[in-house]
Amino acid sequence: MIKISRKIKIKTARSTQISESHNPYAAALDGLVLDDPVVAFFDFCREREQIRFLRESGDPAPWTEDAIFQKGRFLNVFREDDRGSKAILRFAKHLADDLPALIHALFFARWCNRQTTLDVLSHSILAEPERLRRTLETLPSQPWCNVTAYPVEPVCWEGVFYSRFDAATTLFGKITGSLTRAITGADGDVIRATHAVNALFGMQNDFPIFMAIIDLAWFRPDVINPESHVPTGIGAVAFLDRLQKYLGLDSHQQTCDRMIALQREYWPEAKRAFQPIDVEYLSCECRKYYSYINGTKLFEGKNVFRSGKSADGQ
Repeated sequence: MIKISRKIKIKTARSTQISESHNPYAAALDGLVLDDPVVAFFDFCREREQIRFLRESGDPAPWTEDAIFQKGRFLNVFREDDRGSKAILRFAKHLADDLPALIHALFFARWCNRQTTLDVLSHSILAEPERLRRTLETLPSQPWCNVTAYPVEPVCWEGVFYSRFDAATTLFGKITGSLTRAITGADGDVIRATHAVNALFGMQNDFPIFMAIIDLAWFRPDVINPESHVPTGIGAVAFLDRLQKYLGLDSHQQTCDRMIALQREYWPEAKRAFQPIDVEYLSCECRKYYSYINGTKLFEGKNVFRSGKSADGQ
């Protein structure tokens, strides 16, 4: 049974000041010598994609001779190949022509962010919040993904705080019009759309908002441009900094653009061209991989790869 947090009415205006969080991964690559981080990036991509291809072809494990890939858990090179992304694509696949309903589904999906939960739900249940709540409450296990690794703080909407559960099950269905206007007013820009929604939500960590908005590009590239620049997550900073310095550039956005151009030289056989979200996302995965080499990350807990098991053991 899930404990449901109650909404709390507040009388003071919410603060729009967002404090800068400490980045626990900032020093992960300190001391590590990478002669050419561009080569290191594309080496990672090729090997990880080959692992996916062999695994999906039915070949037995291990699918690589690389000891780190054998032992560690990594996301796929292309987001759409990951379990969670596949669940979201299935969950919202019939909603592209109904933008408010699509936005509702994607915000619910990213607040939930758990493949096994999304796989037992139909998007139609979002129109019945009480039934949705009862369904989630009776699931045999926690309906959200790992709440430590993927924290979703309360949303403050018009002076009322909504827990993760209340926002996902009740609030989003009531405010889809406001969310749609905030997102469409950003002219396709992911960063602007994320800021516009968070101006309404007042969250310290806007990562779940960003993920729902970048997912929208899969379904409605006319609303969110897949080639839009994206904010840098804390996990990607260390490796993007390496790439930026090596390439002699001024920003992570310039770095993403250059890596997209270099893909044609370093990995022309890739199944599709990179977009900025791919370079940011893969820089996080490269930071993880090279942290193992650097000894600043250990093979333990959810980091350990177990064939047939997700990170939460299911």
